[in-house]
Amino acid sequence: MLRRFAAAFLGLLLPVLLQAQQPAPPSLDSVVVEGNKRLTEGQILGTAGLVPHSVATYRDIQRALSALYRTGQFDDVTIDQRPGASGVILVIKVKERPLLQRWSVHGVDRLSEGSVKERVKLTNGRPIDRAAVARARGAIDSMYRAQGYYEAKVNAVEETQENGSIQVVFEISEGKRVAVSQVTVSGNDAFDDGAVVNHMATQPEGFWWWQNGKLDDDRLSQDLRERLPLFYSEHGYIDFQVTHDSLAVDSTTGKASLDLTVDEGKIYKVGTFDVVGNRRFSSEELYTLYPFYSSALADSVSQTHPVFNRGSWQKATESVNTLYNNNGYIYARIDPQEIRRTAPDGQNYIDLKWMIQEGPPATINKIEILGNDVTHERVIREAIVMLPGELFNRDRLIRSYQNISNLGFFQQPMAPPSVDPTSNGVDVNIVFHVQEKRTGNINFGASLGQGTGLGGFLGLQEPNLWGRGKRGSLQWQFGKNINDFTLSYTDPSINESRVSGTITLFNSRQRYTIGDLGRRRQEGFSLQAGFPFFADRYTRIFTTYGLQRISYTDGSAELQQQFRCNGCVRSTLGLSVVRDTRIDLPFPTAGQQATVSGELNGGILGGSGNYFKLDFDGRWYTPLGVLGGNPQLGTGVRMVLGLTAKSGFIFGDPGPFYTELYSMGGTQYGIPLRGYNEFSITPDGFDPTASGNNAAGVNSFGKSYAAFTVEVGARISQSLYFDTFLDAGNVYRTARQYDPSRMFKGAGIGAAVISPLGPIGLDLAYGFDRTDIFGRRDPGWKLHFRLGNFF
Repeated sequence: MLRRFAAAFLGLLLPVLLQAQQPAPPSLDSVVVEGNKRLTEGQILGTAGLVPHSVATYRDIQRALSALYRTGQFDDVTIDQRPGASGVILVIKVKERPLLQRWSVHGVDRLSEGSVKERVKLTNGRPIDRAAVARARGAIDSMYRAQGYYEAKVNAVEETQENGSIQVVFEISEGKRVAVSQVTVSGNDAFDDGAVVNHMATQPEGFWWWQNGKLDDDRLSQDLRERLPLFYSEHGYIDFQVTHDSLAVDSTTGKASLDLTVDEGKIYKVGTFDVVGNRRFSSEELYTLYPFYSSALADSVSQTHPVFNRGSWQKATESVNTLYNNNGYIYARIDPQEIRRTAPDGQNYIDLKWMIQEGPPATINKIEILGNDVTHERVIREAIVMLPGELFNRDRLIRSYQNISNLGFFQQPMAPPSVDPTSNGVDVNIVFHVQEKRTGNINFGASLGQGTGLGGFLGLQEPNLWGRGKRGSLQWQFGKNINDFTLSYTDPSINESRVSGTITLFNSRQRYTIGDLGRRRQEGFSLQAGFPFFADRYTRIFTTYGLQRISYTDGSAELQQQFRCNGCVRSTLGLSVVRDTRIDLPFPTAGQQATVSGELNGGILGGSGNYFKLDFDGRWYTPLGVLGGNPQLGTGVRMVLGLTAKSGFIFGDPGPFYTELYSMGGTQYGIPLRGYNEFSITPDGFDPTASGNNAAGVNSFGKSYAAFTVEVGARISQSLYFDTFLDAGNVYRTARQYDPSRMFKGAGIGAAVISPLGPIGLDLAYGFDRTDIFGRRDPGWKLHFRLGNFF
C-alpha cells in the first residue's frame, strides 16, 4: 500500500518538476521590421499580431509567419531575435513582391487572342502571384495542345520597370499544327482499320479540304472513351476498350501517326428477355418495343439469338420510358439490366430485362405562365395542348413549349418549362417561363422587288397588337420602278373564337426590269376567313374573296397582243385547306406543312377571264441531329432534312391575266428554280436566250408545273440558316401535259438571314440541264439573291 502511495505522489510531482526546468518564454522588448518599401511597419506588425512587452511562444511566431504569407504581399519572410535590455528584440525581415503593372500576350496568330487571354487570371496593380503565372502558362499550353499545336512553347518573361514594378509578357511560339497523317489500329480482328477509323471524329488528312487531319485532344478523348466503344457495342462487343494510344510526331513535317491498341473482347448474342414490375401496360404491349425480334410473343425470344446492339437496347428503353411519361407515369423508373452468361458450347449471351417501378400516375393540377407582361394570357394558353385535370404527357408538354416558341413574341430560346410536384407529392404544376421581346417595328431602307429592281421601303408591323396576337402591317415600297402600298389586318381569334379573319387593301404600280413584262397597275382588296378543320388544332380551312382592277401596259409586243388588259376586273373566290405542324419557325427543323387550294376566277363571279386554279404545296422536315444544346428545347446547331413538293394546274381561259400563269427559273419571278435564269424554263424546254434583259414571250408561261426541292440544312439560330440543296422542276403548257418525269435539275449551297430589311437569302447553284443556243449541253453556276422570297 505504501508503494502505491509513493507512485501516485511521484506521478503528480514529476510534471511540475519538468515544467520548472523549462525556461519561460522571453518577453519582447520590441518588434522591428526590415526590408519593407511599399508597406508600412504598422501594416506589417498589425498583420503579424506580435505585440511588444508581451510574451511570445513559438506558436505565436508560426501564426505571424502564416498571416504574413497569406497576404500575398511577400516573396520571403523570416523572423530573427536579438538580445534586448530586458528581453529580446524580434526582427521581421521581409522581401516584398513587386507590383504587376500590366501583363500581355505576344505571338498569338493561329488562335483567337481573346480566348488565349481568358486563360490568364492575373490582376494588374496587385502584387504578382507567380503561382498564378505558372497556372496561366499551363492553361495556355493546354489550350494549344487541345487544338493540335503540340510544338507550341509558352514562356512568361518578367520585365522590371524603373519604379520597381514589373510587366509579365507571355511569349508564345506556336509552331506548326500537328496533322494526323495516318491512324493505325492493332488488336482488331472483327473490323479492319478503315472501319474503325471511319467511326472516329479524329480523321487522317486526305485529298479534300475538310480532311485536314486536325488533331484535337478533346475530340480524340471522346473517340477513345465514347465513339469507338459505342460502335463496337452496336455489334455485340460490349467489353471493348482501347488499352493504349500513342502519338508519334515528326517535328520536321508536323505530321503525326496515331497508334491505337484495342481489346475487342468477345461477341455477345441476345439471350433471354423478361419484363418485371409492369402493371399499367401488359407484357405483350411492352414486347412490341423490344428491338431484337419482331413477334409480340415472349416465347419467340428463345428461338432467335441476334447479335446484341447496345444502341438499339438503349433506344428501346427510352421508348418504354416515353410511353410511361406520356401516360402520366412521370415517376416510373425503367432499369435495363444486362446479365452476361456463357453457354456450355462457349457462346456468350446477354440476358436482358426491364425492371419497372411504375409509381403512381401524375395529374396536372394547374398550368401557370410567368413573365408575360404584354401578351395576354389567353393568347399563350391557346398554344398549350394540355389542360388541368389531364394525366401528364411529356410529348404534349414539349409540343406546348414549341407552340409558344412559334408565336414569335418571346426571347429565344425560352427557358424550359418547370414540372413541380404538388403538396401530395404525386400531381404536378406546370409553369411556362417566357420573356417578352419587342415585336412591333418601324423599318425603312432598300428593297429588291420581284423583278422591279432596287427601291426603298417604309414599313410598320406589329404581330401582337394590344398583346392579343392580332397582326397589323402597313408597307410602302417606292422607287423608279415601283410604288406599292399595302395595308393588312389579321385577327387570329375573332371575338375570342377559333375563327380567324384577314383584310388586305392594296394599290400597286410596278414596272418590271426583267422579261420585258412592262408595267402593271393593280388596286383592290381581299377578305379571308379561317376555320378549324374538325376541331384539329393544326389544320384549318380558309375561304377567300378578292376583287382587283388591273392594267398592263408597255410590255413586249407579243405580250401586249396576247394579254391586252386596260382596267380589267379580276374577281376570285378561293378555298384552301392548310395543315401546319412545323416547329422552330422561320427555319423549321421538324413537322410538315401541306396546302391544297382551289380558286375560281371570273365566270359567275363576273370580271375578265374564266378559269379554275388548283395548287398543291407540301413541305416536310425531319431532324438529323443536334450539335450541342437540347434538341427538344430548340437550342444548339440543328441539322435538318427538308423535302418540298409543289404542283399547280389551271383549267379554262385565264384571259388577260398572264401573271396568274406559271413561269419558272431564277428566284425573282414565278416558280423558283435555282441554277437557271428567269423565264428560262418554258413549256418548250430550256430557253438559253432568257435573262434579265430579254423579253418573256407568251411561250414562257404554262398552265401547270411541278417543282421539288431536297435540302440538308443547319439552323444556327432563329435568324441564321445554311443549306445545301437539289432543285428539280418544269412548267407545262396545259394540265394534260403535266409530266413530273421531265425535270430540269439544279444543286448548290445557300444561306439565309432574318435582317431588319426582312429575310435575305444568297444561293450559289449549278444548273445541270442548261444548253447553249445550238442545243449543246452548257451547265454552269449562277448566283441568286433573294429578299423576302424564301422557299
